[in-house]
Amino acid sequence: MEDKNIKINLFIKQLNQSNALGYNPAYIASTADYNFAILDRAYENTGKVYAELKTALNNNQCIEPGCKYETDRLKFLMEAPNKSLEFLTNIGSQLIVTNDMYYDVNQNYAYAVANAILTGKPTFAKSDGYNASLQLLENGSQRIIFEGPMLDIPFVINSDSLDALMESGTDIVATTPDINKDMLRLLGEVGVMAGGSSNPETGELMPGAKIADEFVLKNSDGSYDYEIIDIGMGKGRNLLKYDLDKIERKVTPFINAEVAGLLSSEQSVIAAWNVFIGAQTSVSEDDQMAQNANAGFVAWSYEEDLPLMQDKKELFMEKYKEYFMNNYLKQFTTNQIPTVQADAAVFDLEEGRKAKAQKFIDDNKLA
Repeated sequence: MEDKNIKINLFIKQLNQSNALGYNPAYIASTADYNFAILDRAYENTGKVYAELKTALNNNQCIEPGCKYETDRLKFLMEAPNKSLEFLTNIGSQLIVTNDMYYDVNQNYAYAVANAILTGKPTFAKSDGYNASLQLLENGSQRIIFEGPMLDIPFVINSDSLDALMESGTDIVATTPDINKDMLRLLGEVGVMAGGSSNPETGELMPGAKIADEFVLKNSDGSYDYEIIDIGMGKGRNLLKYDLDKIERKVTPFINAEVAGLLSSEQSVIAAWNVFIGAQTSVSEDDQMAQNANAGFVAWSYEEDLPLMQDKKELFMEKYKEYFMNNYLKQFTTNQIPTVQADAAVFDLEEGRKAKAQKFIDDNKLA
């Protein structure tokens, strides 16, 4: 089922993003009926029912003394139109998530199909075999039924169930957090960047942002402890070295707090895991995976893994930190040229290595 969800969700996503149908003469020439008349068909007999109920009340011909049934049904019919409009609005606000760039395609594909029907996407018309119908139920609730070639069975959403879920903070379609935006913000908040690295108004990192000097490794005399790299032709140059353990200790409380906030919506944590964190890919790879697939065999299931067990919460926190360190912080600790101008110059590689070795001997009194 998971594989089917991925295939159909990706098909719909790529169909909606493609311009191919605009160059298909057969499709352009065809007629398409998108008039599902959802409200018209739902209320086509309510006028007659309303009149019968009013007549029964006025003539004292109710089913039982007190006319409770007739009174309740009249109240329901009067309130139903507003409830229908609210219900359809809520459904639309939930299903539109399937259009998001980072929508987790491991979710039930029926949501994407329902959204395509409801929003009149090409090839999801009534004339293509699709239908959406609204029903007013005896218990006062309403339900919408989606049907069509891509759906093995009718897909049904009940208004009372949807209301209860939304009031409890649960969505029927998980929104994937914008991990890139969140982690760029975190870079400026974790306390490892040098002063002036962030824009004071937006909080975004400025060009030339760098790690604070307290996290740069130094020798016992306070000079920088450089890594010497071979740049070819017998030449070398210095690169800054960083206390990565110290950086991680500084970053960890901020990461823990960030993940704790994400865990307030466990379904979004699963989406973040499936789209970004689980595969431990790079940001550029994730952008491509959003167009193709995502965590694959390491993906978590909404049906089987919710609520999240403690081991998965801890694994998410661990991998979230790794993702941040590897994809966002590492760029500031890799191949960084010395800030001291004299130390940034290219030098003879052999002489530089000898000088570094001699300094180590002198500093540690090993002569």
